[in-house]
Amino acid sequence: MAKLNRDVLYLISKELQDNKKTLNSCLLVNKTWSEIFIPTLWKNPWKDLVRENEILLFDIIISHLSNDLRDNLIQYFNFLKSSYQKPLFDYISFCKHLNLIVIERIINTIIDKKYGIPIVESVILNLFIKENRKFTHLYIPHRFDHQIHLIPDAKCCFLELQFLCCHTTIDDNILNGLTEICKSIKELELFIGWTNNKYGIIKLIENQKELSDIRLNYYYSSNNESFFKILITSLIKFSNNIQYFTSKSLSLPFFQVFGAVEISAKSLTSLIENTSGNLIEIKIGDTAYNGFFNKRIIQAIYLNCPNLRYLKLFVENNNILEFEKLLINCKYLNGLFILFDNQKIFDNQDNSHNDLFNILIKSSPINLFKFKLWFTSNIKSDSLKLFFDNWKGKHPMLLQLSLRDYNDNYNLAGIYKAKGIIKRYDNEAYYEDFEWIKKKV
Repeated sequence: MAKLNRDVLYLISKELQDNKKTLNSCLLVNKTWSEIFIPTLWKNPWKDLVRENEILLFDIIISHLSNDLRDNLIQYFNFLKSSYQKPLFDYISFCKHLNLIVIERIINTIIDKKYGIPIVESVILNLFIKENRKFTHLYIPHRFDHQIHLIPDAKCCFLELQFLCCHTTIDDNILNGLTEICKSIKELELFIGWTNNKYGIIKLIENQKELSDIRLNYYYSSNNESFFKILITSLIKFSNNIQYFTSKSLSLPFFQVFGAVEISAKSLTSLIENTSGNLIEIKIGDTAYNGFFNKRIIQAIYLNCPNLRYLKLFVENNNILEFEKLLINCKYLNGLFILFDNQKIFDNQDNSHNDLFNILIKSSPINLFKFKLWFTSNIKSDSLKLFFDNWKGKHPMLLQLSLRDYNDNYNLAGIYKAKGIIKRYDNEAYYEDFEWIKKKV
């Protein structure tokens, strides 16, 4: 029975892995529960970490250091204690995500003497990169220059790495070192710089055996165009697809997730058109493509992305009929983030948002009920009420809005939650993406 209870608790901990508040509560039950839930809680301690808890987390990390090492760091921090109780668990050993971006940010925020930053970072890196650590996810910050591949236990720690997030401007020696160690990366997220991109990332990509998910984030510039073309060529070779289009017509037949920032509309449509229908996620809402270009992008999506699940997109009101075609053709869509510019869309027309609501009601695919709508102009409660009333009979929606009349809209949403038309509502449709598409709700 005891073994069965542990098995059940392990399953519960897995289901609760995205709910830190509940996981923390489970630690208080007894020692057995703590032993089971702590590994889940520390698998990715950086996730959803709020600023006020950063020092607390760093304090726990510091407690793993020897007294001598900790004493050496006291000179750089005001908050470090003179003595620490040895932690009950080796919490760091449970960590599967090594987020050097967050670690760097915390150190830069709380350190008193900036000249000590490299020293502190080195100590922390050696604390995490040890023989008994096995990381599946690695996040490397911009301008990172620590030669982590040279740390004695780096090979053991990163041998099973499945996810890598980094900038293509980091030191080639680091990229080459990771290339020698990491051969089973499945997901790769790259931030491509304006200039000074390093070609070591090409070798790293070509050395992978299971790469299937590519995310590119880059600012278009003539300075990085040649690098980008070589990068895309490498990705195409990796996919064993010999088709390659020169100039700006680039084939991305294996892409499933695509995000771009400040890329030209012509390049963007070409990229979408050459993904062979495999895209399931598109995030291009950070740039407002206007008029004809907005129309061409919408057309490229509904003509080439039949399997799309999530879309973040800027839409102009005069292209609303093209957007309706997108809803009709992309029948698997289940998460939608639309951004509106009141200067370009509303143009002082009070009914333009009603056009959008009517199309969402009329033409949304059956699985689409997760919406995030960002407006710079406010929406009247009567329009929302009409939208909610006409949604009756469909799957209860998850909705985020960016509206200034917080109380009125929140109260209105509460009424429709009671009616079963809305399942969840937030008046917090910030510019960032949302995670509803990735979670069971």
